[in-house]
Amino acid sequence: MQKVSFVIPCYRSERTLEGVVDEIRNTMQQLGKYAYNIILVNDCSPDNTLEVIRKLCRQYDNIMGIDFAKNFGQHSALMAGLRKADGDIVVCLDDDGQTPANEVGKLLEGIENGSDVVYAQYEIKKHSMFRNFGSWMNDVMTRVMLGKPKDLHVTSYFAVKRFVVESMLAYQNSYPYVIGLVLRATKNIINVPVKHRSREIGASGYTMKKLLSLWFNGFTSFSILPLRVATVVGSCCAGVGFLYLIYTVIKKLVNPAVPVGFSSLMSVILFIGGMLMLMLGLIGEYVGRIYISINNSPQYVIRDEINGKTTENE
Repeated sequence: MQKVSFVIPCYRSERTLEGVVDEIRNTMQQLGKYAYNIILVNDCSPDNTLEVIRKLCRQYDNIMGIDFAKNFGQHSALMAGLRKADGDIVVCLDDDGQTPANEVGKLLEGIENGSDVVYAQYEIKKHSMFRNFGSWMNDVMTRVMLGKPKDLHVTSYFAVKRFVVESMLAYQNSYPYVIGLVLRATKNIINVPVKHRSREIGASGYTMKKLLSLWFNGFTSFSILPLRVATVVGSCCAGVGFLYLIYTVIKKLVNPAVPVGFSSLMSVILFIGGMLMLMLGLIGEYVGRIYISINNSPQYVIRDEINGKTTENE
């Protein structure tokens, strides 16, 4: 009997988490051919999410909880859950009920049919306009920076085989980015259509700051394309500056009475100076991340573990 491990990052989900767990349990009872367990990772939520996790762990033997010492973000929570997951297949989903746990059979069927990774694809996303914009930007970034196929839709609801999980866990550095880890492990990835639900309780935990941090983490941790772009832009600026210098010299030789323009000179200096500062900042970001990784900055710190005992249907 194959075993499925469900990994759920939890943040501000005290009112939704029990419903998600109940839906997983009811669905897996119908899919009786699988054993399963559930790993709930509390990302230092400021509400009573941890108490809900403790209650669920006391109530069900096949649920375990992980409590972070501080907020490390969704991707670090996923990595912590993956390290505790022991299933042949691992399914990751959200804690807010918007990802339909009752359709997990579609993801598992895709795995059984030979795919290494199966992502849920939503025909209509019920996120806010801000969150949909963030998802679109993330899609563009992963296509340009990480080589994601254009027709592949990446979401927070997906299933992966065991060997892909092991490949992802080999990444020990700071700033984990799950999508990048999946894409570098395999290209045998498909989408399956599922319905996306409207959020009934609470609001998304992703702010603009967190989204920007996520995008920056993605393209600086798994791609050197920004550095190559910086090299090209710097070369173009140098070329334009050289051509402008030739133009100025020729203009002065042809018509000595033409004054040298102060405003044009300042605009060129400001443009080149701004580009230099931008490139130096980008290089500094890479160097800073290398420094933090060398100092063994942890992906996460676990304050406590609430352990389940057995695996249902085993």
